[in-house]
Amino acid sequence: MDAMSNNARADVAAYLQQHETRSLLRFITCGSVDDGKSTLIGRLLHDTRLLLDDQVAALEADSRRHGTQGDGIDFALLVDGLAAEREQGITIDVAYRFFGTEKRKFIVADCPGHEQYTRNMATGASTADLAIVLVDARKGLLTQTRRHSYIVSLLGIRHVVLAVNKMDLVDYDEATFEAIAAGYRELAGQLGITGVTCIPVSALQGDNMLGPSEAMPWYRGPSLLEQLEQVEVGPPGASREPGTRGFRLPVQWVCRPSQNFRGFSGSVLGAPVAVGDEIAVLPSGQRSRVAAIVTADGDLDQAAPGRAVTLTLADEIDVSRGDIIAAATDLPEVADQFAAHLLWLGGQPLLPGRPYWLRIGSRTVGAQVTEIKHRVDVNTQDHLAAKQLDLNEVAFCNLMLDQPIAFEPYADNHALGGFILIDRTSNATVAAGTLAFALRRAGNIHWQHVDVDQAARARIKHQQPRCLWFTGLSGSGKSTIANLVEKRLLAQGHHTYVLDGDNVRHGLNKDLGFTDADRVENIRRVAEVARLMVDAGLIVLVSFISPFRAERDMARGMFAEGEFLEVFVDTPLEVAEQRDVKGLYAKARAGGIRNFTGIDSPYEAPLAAELVLDTVAGDAEANATAVVERLLRTPGA
Repeated sequence: MDAMSNNARADVAAYLQQHETRSLLRFITCGSVDDGKSTLIGRLLHDTRLLLDDQVAALEADSRRHGTQGDGIDFALLVDGLAAEREQGITIDVAYRFFGTEKRKFIVADCPGHEQYTRNMATGASTADLAIVLVDARKGLLTQTRRHSYIVSLLGIRHVVLAVNKMDLVDYDEATFEAIAAGYRELAGQLGITGVTCIPVSALQGDNMLGPSEAMPWYRGPSLLEQLEQVEVGPPGASREPGTRGFRLPVQWVCRPSQNFRGFSGSVLGAPVAVGDEIAVLPSGQRSRVAAIVTADGDLDQAAPGRAVTLTLADEIDVSRGDIIAAATDLPEVADQFAAHLLWLGGQPLLPGRPYWLRIGSRTVGAQVTEIKHRVDVNTQDHLAAKQLDLNEVAFCNLMLDQPIAFEPYADNHALGGFILIDRTSNATVAAGTLAFALRRAGNIHWQHVDVDQAARARIKHQQPRCLWFTGLSGSGKSTIANLVEKRLLAQGHHTYVLDGDNVRHGLNKDLGFTDADRVENIRRVAEVARLMVDAGLIVLVSFISPFRAERDMARGMFAEGEFLEVFVDTPLEVAEQRDVKGLYAKARAGGIRNFTGIDSPYEAPLAAELVLDTVAGDAEANATAVVERLLRTPGA
């Protein structure tokens, strides 16, 4: 009896070990509304659970025969988590479900079908190895089928299963299935998706879900579960193109629990790392060797891709969160300008030149889209001209960062090529993107050292350079006050220059209109000019409506601490209209001028200006005096 009990225990242990070491497949389900995603997932969860229950029951029966009572085996039942979505009649977010078979474990993301939830679909697809694209056999390929397939292609998913669902409602007709499959293969070819398997199914009836369907003897391919079990996926953290990339470790944390220990934590990507390997830290380029590989289970001689480790190095070099530790013989590129694919997720449009935060891995840097090369019509894949991006639109863009980063194209390495953009004011995620390649101009441009610097230029002028940024509505009195301020500063021997909005549009910005996108570029150019003038040692007075906080913040960020003073010329709209000698407000209200600030284009008042001028209670002379006094009492002025 003891021998038999031991055998049963060994069987149970072997069974548990087998399930612990099974490979993991992450996949998404996507398609149009009412294509049957929830039914398909429910069928997979229900029927695979029955398979596991049968296996467990057999083990427990065998254990009882040998008197072991199963040794307390406890498999958590997979529950139907789709009730909330059913109650509301819509899938409101990405719902993740977990299940398994004897051959493999699975994580499935149920992605929303509605267009307004495209961002949720992109979230689910970002970590998936495979996509199940559902199509209703009665409806064929729809707009959302094309949209979701484009995003699948954009995010580099290599395996796609086209599940032509509800075949029972078309009498299991082979010609209907073949027509849909042929159309989708053509679409997949246009999108560059090569691994497509088309399967006719009825999720409700279970046809071709776990095994062959008697109702469709004409179909000779794998069932849905068989395809999920047999599709090949790489190990965790491996390159999408196996063998083409060396070891990488994005540093998530710098560990220093004691004076004698300094380690760098993260997950191994690409290829294994071993003690003694020569490495480089990017973007700095400093080199060293791996001294130790520390894990919670003890030190290792070598760590495979996907393993979370802490590395210590042989040399005391500077490594920070967000840096990349990489094999010295196979380094990622370093750049600060890129071509990238972008899916816009923000409620407000993307405007080129507007500043955002870019987060790639654990690194966050300042970024702006410098140019929209083209917008993509996801239904036809046509390339369209665009000056801005609206919600759920996709484009190919040029990006510029405020500092270089180590990266690899997303097609080669998702971890080092995928990023998000974050709104600097609200901290909301407004875009998801993939890096395509570095713009070579970034590697050919370097700062040229000059011996005469800003401090030297300022000393000869006996002043501290400053940028006074006057903002307010048209007619608020900005230009009048700026002119008076310059006259007073000049009388005191200061070197100044006024950049006025109207004057600049006669030359530098004559090609720009008054759309939101053009206003952003207008401010970007002027801020760059103002920065150069401050570098030349001047006190520059910028008089621009500059209606958006984001662009004024961008301008502030170009200057050193204390160099930028925001002056809000606070004039109510009705007062500005009364002063309007040019009649611009009247024309705007009559529809003669489009995109006029305060009428059909917004003005965002400063939240923390260094100086606020009340032009109702105080006249221009008094306000100019206040500006000069504020400027000259600034330290160093």
